[in-house]
Amino acid sequence: MKLRNSIRQGHFDSMDFGPYLLLATLEGAVQAAVLALTALGLSLVFGVMRVVNVAHGEFFMLGAVLAWWISSLLTGTPLFGFLAALIFAPLIVGGLAAVADRLILKRLKYDPEATIVATIGLLYIIQQGALTLYGPDARPVAAPFDFRVSFPWFGYSGYKISVILTCMVMLLGVWALLTRTRIGLIMRATQYDRETAQAFGIPVARVYTGVFAFGAMLAAVAAVLIVPTQQAYYLMGLDPLLLSFIVVIIGGLGSLKGTVLAAVVIGLSDGIITIFFDPTLAKILSTILVAMILVFRPTGLFGTATR
Repeated sequence: MKLRNSIRQGHFDSMDFGPYLLLATLEGAVQAAVLALTALGLSLVFGVMRVVNVAHGEFFMLGAVLAWWISSLLTGTPLFGFLAALIFAPLIVGGLAAVADRLILKRLKYDPEATIVATIGLLYIIQQGALTLYGPDARPVAAPFDFRVSFPWFGYSGYKISVILTCMVMLLGVWALLTRTRIGLIMRATQYDRETAQAFGIPVARVYTGVFAFGAMLAAVAAVLIVPTQQAYYLMGLDPLLLSFIVVIIGGLGSLKGTVLAAVVIGLSDGIITIFFDPTLAKILSTILVAMILVFRPTGLFGTATR
């Protein structure tokens, strides 16, 4: 805010540029890391199932709300409650997503248009369920630890740096799962040709259920990691959903590499532009970039046309 006011008033001191740029980059890196993990779940669901999951942001919200609930049940150090939330919240969200796939998406035979309408309905069911059971208030979740990393100009949250590192490890783990394991081979075979995969004995219905649950779990993990720096709120799923759509449109639906790269670009640019200028400008530039991608390369930077 101080820097933005200085720029507007024409009193910007070049000596301020270094610390503000570093702060903006760190904040952008946190957002990029969490966004990459969230958007990856959305991208995987579309890549394998060809389903646009409009309820993806609500799975993110559920992860945050469950993190608050689980950590509030456990007494003792915040680290214990946070670790419990990091384990159990994604499992609960994944279980709910698996049930939703079996009861709703499978019955619709994964028809692209029908599943969009169905997941919109699922969005409101989850949102109103959270409002009824959790309430309208935003509630904080304690960070598992509290220390600051010293830089030449300021101290920065050690927890936020740990969020970046954790997300990087998880992204590498997902990449290894998809490219180095039999599970990944089955997912890629199902993505490439559903009928042929089924003819070779691959249980496509189970693969779809697993992928849908796994995508929801990635969103829940991202929410548990970021909620100590924010607050759990029943309407907090909207921004992650919109930003995830922006990321997967730019990177290419179903592309792991494109999703991560687009998340880094969007996250860093949003952090830097927000610090130096205005948050609204960051959103406007992201929207313009999406429009240009849709006009000149509808499949995204790394996406391929659906078969």
